[in-house]
Order: sequence, then C-alpha cells, then structure tokens
Amino acid sequence: MLDLDHVRSQFPALDTPWVLMDNAGGSVPCKQVIDRLHGFLTQHPVQLGASYGPSVDASAAVASGRSAAAELLGATPEEVIVGASSTALVNQLAVALRPGWSEGDEVIVTNVDHETNVGAWRRLEASGIILREWRVRPDTCELHPDDLAELLGERTRLVAFTHCSNIVGSITDVRACTALARAAGALTCVDAVAYAPHRRVDVRALGVDFYFASLYKVYGPHVGVMFGRREVLLETGSINHFFVGEGELPRKFEPGGVNYELVASLPGITEYLGTLGAEGGEPSTLERAFELIAAQEEALVAPLLEFLSAHPLVALVGDASPSSERRVPTVSFTVEGRAASEIPPLLDERGVAVRFGHFYAYRLIRDLGLLERDGVVRVSLVHYNTPAEVARLVEALAEVLGPAPVV
Repeated sequence: MLDLDHVRSQFPALDTPWVLMDNAGGSVPCKQVIDRLHGFLTQHPVQLGASYGPSVDASAAVASGRSAAAELLGATPEEVIVGASSTALVNQLAVALRPGWSEGDEVIVTNVDHETNVGAWRRLEASGIILREWRVRPDTCELHPDDLAELLGERTRLVAFTHCSNIVGSITDVRACTALARAAGALTCVDAVAYAPHRRVDVRALGVDFYFASLYKVYGPHVGVMFGRREVLLETGSINHFFVGEGELPRKFEPGGVNYELVASLPGITEYLGTLGAEGGEPSTLERAFELIAAQEEALVAPLLEFLSAHPLVALVGDASPSSERRVPTVSFTVEGRAASEIPPLLDERGVAVRFGHFYAYRLIRDLGLLERDGVVRVSLVHYNTPAEVARLVEALAEVLGPAPVV
C-alpha cells in the first residue's frame, strides 16, 4: 500500500484547506520537479550547445530531462519530441505527415477523444484527406476494436484514438487496436493524456507509432511529450529549418527548440515515482510505483462510484466499476433537472474543487445531448487524494444533491 503521509509530503501545493479533485485538468507538481526548476533557473540561465562550463552543465540537465520523459514512455530519447502542449505536438505531427499522403487517403478519428487528437486531423480535409469517424457504443461510451475493423481500408493512413477518455475514464484496448491498424498498413496516434498519470506506459508493448502525454498532469511542469517510432520519424518530413537534417531526431520536429528549464525539471517526476514503494535505500521501479498507484486509486474511487450509481437523480457517464483494469479515477456525471454548471459552485462553498463542462471532448458531449446542460460534472482523482477527502466529497454531494424527489 502507498504511504499517503509520505506521498502528500512530496506535494507542497497540497498544504491547503481545499480538496483538489480537478486533477485531470492538471495535477499539482511534486517538490522534486519544483526544486529542479528552481535550480536550473538560478544556476544554468545560459544557452545550450557551447563549450563553456555553464553551457555544458545546462545541456546535460536538459538532456537528462529528455531521458526522463523517454523513461516514462518506455522509449529512447531520440524518439521523444517535446513541445509546449499536446495540442501543439499533434498539430505539428499532422503538418509533418501530410506531404507523404495523397488526396483521397483516409484518417480515422473518434467522437470520444479530446479535440487535440481530432481537430488537427479534421483540418486535413481541406487538402483532400478523407476523415472517417470511429464512434463509441452508446451503452458504454467506449471504443471497441470490432467497430474500428469495419472502418479500416487500403487507403487508411492513420488511426487517431485515446488510450483513456478524459470524460468516461474507461481504458481502451490499445494493443488490439494498433494490431488492427498495422495489419491494414495504417499508423496510429494515441492520446495518453488521461492515462499516463495513472498507469505505467510501455510504447513498445502497445505497438503504437505516435503516443503523447501532457506532463503537467503527471506531477510535472507544463510541457507536452510525444513518442514517435524511430523508423516512422525518419521517413517523415522535417518541420524545422531547412538546414536541420532529415536524420536529426528529434530536432527536426522541434522548431525553436525546447523550454530549457521545464525540460530540465522532468527528472523530478521519475525521482518522485522512485520513492513509491522504495525498499532498502533503493528507488522503486516505475512498474512497482504504478502498481501501487493503481491499487490506491481503485480503492479511492470505489465509494464515489457507489454513491453516484445509487443516487436516483444521478446518471454516470460510462461504467460504474472501480476496477483499475477497466478505468482510471476520472468520473463524470449529470444530475436530473439541473445543469452541470450548478453543481461545482455549491461544492466550492464546501472547499471541494471540481469542474463542469465538455473538457474539450466537445463532440462526445454533443453526441450525448449534454451541451445544453453545460456538459458534465467531472471529479478527477489521483493517488495523492485520500479516503478522507473522498468521504468529504461524498458528504458534500449528498448535501448538494439532496434526497430523491417524492413521486
């Protein structure tokens, strides 16, 4: 089990009377990241790539950050592209891939993804790319490989889908989907933004071609990272200056370079995770850390799901199971007769921080008919939340929602 006293001591921002349950929008950073960020800005405020000592040290610090990001994804450093955000990275990827495709080629997108992994591809329709939509099944709000198989064809060039919905919380069978896409000769671009804070990532085992995450949701600074399979990256055109060689990975995908101080702080994430389950003075493995995280989060979300699924005025979006194999602790719901926007302010009064809206999964909320109700209320937990905080949330919801109406 996780030592929650230790966990919470690693996050200075948790020293607050607020219960922070908007973590899918952005987790608080661990102190190891904060310390490295402060250290870089105070000790290495120089340019990279020079021969003088401070530049050598700064270059090494940034390189260690890229290596940490690669470790988090199960990749090599040259396969990790760093950018301002996941949205920026996917837009850059679409620009880089398009010259290699022909008019009439096809891209498959979903109606459940965050717009990051939809809009960049849909904009290619203006240049002759055909878009096909892989839709969730209405009863589960989940993506099924069988439905993808029906959309794949000889002209499918890429399938863009999510590893985990930031609304539903359900985990997609990525291995099955990537196997189908590869058999059809298509690439895959998978959104891990809602998944990476909760589970160990291994891009090799998943069989993905592109895979991206936002590290400010993984206890780090505001940067996005994207894995690209080396063979595919080398075949893809450059979006950097003309003198940056086609074989210069990942530089040819990072116009303007990276944010030095933010990248230099990334080893703080893996350093923190190494404290979870550490024994005998040796740091824990990422596998062990995320096993502990998954078990903690399953126990955390269970009473919330039990309360919401039993309340007659509440409709959960997606599965009520707390199983860590099926979902992460991101929970969305609606309340009969009330707009989603009515609920969070009432929880604010009780010191509990959640949000409402479409959370950039606009197409899913539209297809569910929830736009006119201001979307959904979303509670997003991570492993540093506590059972006492969940109990406080449930008590607050019971007060806010009130008893069932008498018919």
